[in-house]
Amino acid sequence: MKIGEKVHFDGSDKFVIETIHDNTPYLEQAKIIRDAGAGIKGDNKLVGRIPMHMVSQWLKEAGIKWDDHEAKKDLIRTKMLSGEFDAFRIWKGTY
Repeated sequence: MKIGEKVHFDGSDKFVIETIHDNTPYLEQAKIIRDAGAGIKGDNKLVGRIPMHMVSQWLKEAGIKWDDHEAKKDLIRTKMLSGEFDAFRIWKGTY
């Protein structure tokens, strides 16, 4: 959830807009769903709750475009299985 923006100059003639996000609602929702045992129906599993600003940042860092679905899918899989974003995970298996 976006909670604010800061505008500052980088020392040259350019300025930077820094967006500030609060991921607490996503973390709390993931914990509630995980604790309730929901998100798993037969072969379908809810892997996690990822904020869109994080996905956007991951794609930008990796140089992947939004319309490259296979690369996007592989990147999200890699990030979610890395352990760094384990708090956003609901189903703890591999996929």
